[in-house]
This record gives sequence, C-alpha cells and structure tokens, in this order.
Amino acid sequence: MIYYKADTNDPEVLILKKPESLTYVSNKKELSIDMDTILYVTMNRNVANIHTLGNHIYHARMTLEQIRERAEDDFIMVHRSILVSVMAIHEIGDRIYLSNGEALDYVVRKKKVIREVFLEKQKKIIGSFAGEDIPKTEEEYRKYYSGFEHMPFAFADIEMIFDEKKHAVDWIFRYGNSALAKLEKLPIEKLIGNSFGSLFSNMDSKWLRSYERATLYGEKLEIIDYSPEIDTYLKVICFPTFRGHCGCILFNIEEIQFTKNSSDAEKALMLYFGKLPERNT
Repeated sequence: MIYYKADTNDPEVLILKKPESLTYVSNKKELSIDMDTILYVTMNRNVANIHTLGNHIYHARMTLEQIRERAEDDFIMVHRSILVSVMAIHEIGDRIYLSNGEALDYVVRKKKVIREVFLEKQKKIIGSFAGEDIPKTEEEYRKYYSGFEHMPFAFADIEMIFDEKKHAVDWIFRYGNSALAKLEKLPIEKLIGNSFGSLFSNMDSKWLRSYERATLYGEKLEIIDYSPEIDTYLKVICFPTFRGHCGCILFNIEEIQFTKNSSDAEKALMLYFGKLPERNT
C-alpha cells in the first residue's frame, strides 16, 4: 500500500483510491485530499510537491503521471516537471498565471500547443456543468438556500452564460433573497430566472469578469466598486457554488459602519486596504 504525508519534508507514498481524491496516512489516520483543491504539482527528483487551495503543500513519492491518470481531463502538463489544474489557470502569457495569484514558468516555445490543449479541456469542463446535481426549479433553489431568506445582507446565486468561445457574456439570477430585491430595486419575481443584461441595459463588464473568475477558477474575490446599473457603491464577495455558478454577497457601502474597538482594529483596517488591491491585480 502506498501513501504520503502532508506538510512534511519526509515524504511518504501515495494511496490511489477514489478517482475524485488522493488518500494519505498521517499519524496512523487515513485522510483524503479532494482533487478539486489541487492547483498544481511540481516534481523534485522522485518527490511530487502537491500545491492546494489554502496554501497547503503535500509531499509524496509518486510521479506526475499517477496524478494525471486520476484527474483525466482536469489537468494539463505544461512542463515535464509541472502539472497544472485547468480550473486553476487564469491566463497563459509569458508565464502561467493562476487564480490564487501565483505564476509558474513553463515551456514558452510550446505556448500555442499548451493554450490549445487548455482551451479544449476548459470547454469540456464547462460543458459538463449541466450534468451536476444542481437545483432545477425556483422552489429547489429556495429550499437549498433557505438559510439566506431573512439575512440582513443581499445574496444571490447566479448561473453564468457563455458564448460559443466559452467566454462569459452574462448571468442569470437563480436565487435571491428579499435584501437582494431591495438592493437591485426590482421585485424578486422579476429577478429570478432572468439575465442581468435583460434587466439592466448598462451592464458593466467589470462584475462579469470577476464572477467568471469565481465560477471557472474557484476564486473567492472581494470587489469594492461603483455599480452604474443601480447607482450604488457596492462591496461584493463572490465565490463558487455549483459548477457554472457563483454566489454573491452584496453590501451597500453607505450602509457599512466601521467600529474601532481596539488598536488591532486600526491595524486590520490598514492591512485590509493595503493588501486587498494588490491581491486582486
């Protein structure tokens, strides 16, 4: 039996079990890592360094091919020693830029081939969204998100609309609470089931790009910007929900009050506004 141990310089060996996960033994306990959380894998001689969401690194005596066989179309080989999750790739340029802000070197002379393979795999992944166990009716969405019904902040689950080139061009409101209706200044029955573009003729693409990143690349983003559609400055937190969807928590900036209960609050505020723009570039 082969396994590996997490976050250690003394790598162990991998257990290949469920196709959707890698299983390892740590302190005599068998644990699993979800394949969807893997961003990329690099090789250091006979040791694979598995980088996952949350800035975790797992070390294993295994080959890239072993992980690649488990992931099938979800990963792409960009170098003989680097395997990258398709969903983690944000852009392929002089380097490969990932959704978490990291950048990886790759064989640039193979850029055209790598990009073609990436786009083909991405299309397959987007095409599989319809097969997910996603609520099919408004009632099912309301049941699933029942805990958000009476929350004091606006919340929406949106389904992205892609064009023939698999670029996001709009989104459809699949769920929204009463606070969302108040913020968007439209009755909830008019929002649900309709696309944003059909409701607001002056749609700003900056929201679309961020929601696309959350949907395709699993990013959790915070946006603070002006919404010309509703003439309001917003703070929006977006994150992936179902495949092809993202969730959005929205706040009217004018209604947010900041209280400084300690000296740490001032430091936290400085870190918040000091680091946030850099993280989103």
